Amino acid sequence: MTTAETTEKNEPTTARLSAGETWRALYTHFRPHRWQVALGAGFALVGAVTGLLQPLAAKVLVERLGGDESITGILIALTALVVLGTAIDATGGYILSRTAESVVLAARRTLIGRLLRLRLPEMERSQPGDLMSRISSDTTLLRAVTTQSIVAAGTGGLTAVATIVLMGMMDMVLLGVTLGVIVLIGGCVSLVMPKIAEATARSQEAVGEISTRLERAFGAYRTVKASGAEQRETAVISAAAEEAWRHGVRSAKWESVAWSSVGLAVQVSFLAVLGIGGARVASGAISVSTLVAFLLFLFYLIDPVSKLVEAATQYQEGSAAIARIVEAERLAVEDTEESAEGSEGAKGTKSAAGGGVREAGSGASVTFENVSFSYRDDLPPVHHGVSFEVPGAGMTAFVGPSGAGKTTVFGLIERFYEADGGRILIDGRDVRDWPTARLRGAIGYVEQDAPVLAGTLRENLVFAAPDATDEQIREVLVRARLDALVDRLPEGLDTVVGHRGSKLSGGERQRVAIARALLRRPRLLLLDEATSQLDAVNEMALRDVVAEVSREVTVLVVAHRLSTVTLADRIVVMDAGRVRAVGTHAELVAADPLYGELAATQFLATVEHGAVEQGAV
Repeated sequence: MTTAETTEKNEPTTARLSAGETWRALYTHFRPHRWQVALGAGFALVGAVTGLLQPLAAKVLVERLGGDESITGILIALTALVVLGTAIDATGGYILSRTAESVVLAARRTLIGRLLRLRLPEMERSQPGDLMSRISSDTTLLRAVTTQSIVAAGTGGLTAVATIVLMGMMDMVLLGVTLGVIVLIGGCVSLVMPKIAEATARSQEAVGEISTRLERAFGAYRTVKASGAEQRETAVISAAAEEAWRHGVRSAKWESVAWSSVGLAVQVSFLAVLGIGGARVASGAISVSTLVAFLLFLFYLIDPVSKLVEAATQYQEGSAAIARIVEAERLAVEDTEESAEGSEGAKGTKSAAGGGVREAGSGASVTFENVSFSYRDDLPPVHHGVSFEVPGAGMTAFVGPSGAGKTTVFGLIERFYEADGGRILIDGRDVRDWPTARLRGAIGYVEQDAPVLAGTLRENLVFAAPDATDEQIREVLVRARLDALVDRLPEGLDTVVGHRGSKLSGGERQRVAIARALLRRPRLLLLDEATSQLDAVNEMALRDVVAEVSREVTVLVVAHRLSTVTLADRIVVMDAGRVRAVGTHAELVAADPLYGELAATQFLATVEHGAVEQGAV
């Protein structure tokens, strides 16, 4: 077993909520649909009343069979009650089922919107597959518990009370026998309910583990195949599936015990009532018609009692799902605004002094003042008092050994993470004072792995600029040297690029990511190793594009290739989470030993790969 697997297995399971917390969470989902539920409950109650009238009508029918009175009218009435009750029950069931689907839809929308606004550290601490199962699997359990179970508990309880009252009006002795059996077996059922809740909770957690394992395998599908790990991954995922199966079977076992107990209670009650009732008929204490009606009421009591047991079972299952949903809802989220405000940030017309954004086309200034940061409290700091200033338009390159904290600079600018100390200023304004959407709306960001989303090439290009025109798209395709790619694709821009851009090469994915950032027309462009997978010809062309863009836009680039670094207006040298030097290429080669060593190493690497980069030096 790997260390990662051991850690995951030692993680605590989802904390159970108290009954009060569970009901409050359920009511949150139930409240917007309360009137539809009330309507469905009304139909259910009317249907229950028609059912209660049927034993009384049967009693009258039996009494008339012993005399000379006509039974035609009572037969018609009894038939009408059966047909009417069935129609009313069907209507109420449809209303409740439709409302249940609406509850699930609303819960999924809320949870999706919230999870997509999670703070990045929260997402990194979570398992994406498990979060997906909370949206897909756990919300499904709300379907029954927020509608059918609530209505079943209400109507079942009222119907059971009404049935017992009518049974008591007929014969208290037989009622006492019936209640004695039901209470005895009902006590046994109540002991089973917590076991159903526990088994369901474990089953849902196991389903989340299946999603997590699948997401891991599909996310590195080529690696799995190249490593010959199909059987090992199948075994791991199958083990999670077997765990879900075991807990599902356990839940089914206890549910079977609960339902069997209901059937047993009814059968024992019937035998006891039949025996004792027969003796009372023989003694003349009650009439045959009364015994027949009482037995019909007893059979009718099965339905409300079954509804109560079903409601209790669904509540136990739903409480486990609610606990997982509430846990997801409690994860910290960003206070983002509508995307329109983000776009406004890119186009802004107000001055920084006025609390807004400078006009588009002007580069944003970036200042780090003694910034310290660590990803977690139990991890060593990544930044130790980082300070530097980028006054505006132009290119600034960040260089340094791996782990120096270069990429973290970009994460702090985007407010993916919050600095532990110091200040980060954009246009002289602390990033914590910027509305998040407006801040990010002014930034174009090309990540290190240049992710491409499943979908078409066009969808990927306009992902950050959904209102981009065809002319703007064509312009950026030429600048990113993607026009030739589009020409040879079978469906042009509407060609599907595959899962995570699997149908594109690494260099093509990088160019798509760059084009996506440029299409947003940002004021601050962050490039994290954005040309690492490009060939020399395409890299030179894109270097020229970036150099052109940097005349109007502030460009920050993390780079290891010397050919890119030498084009920068300023270079920030980082080492072990600190800024050790800032200057031009010539100044740093002469003044900073670390940079001189890095430059010499990069120069040797470029010589090996071709004279194109050598000439750039």
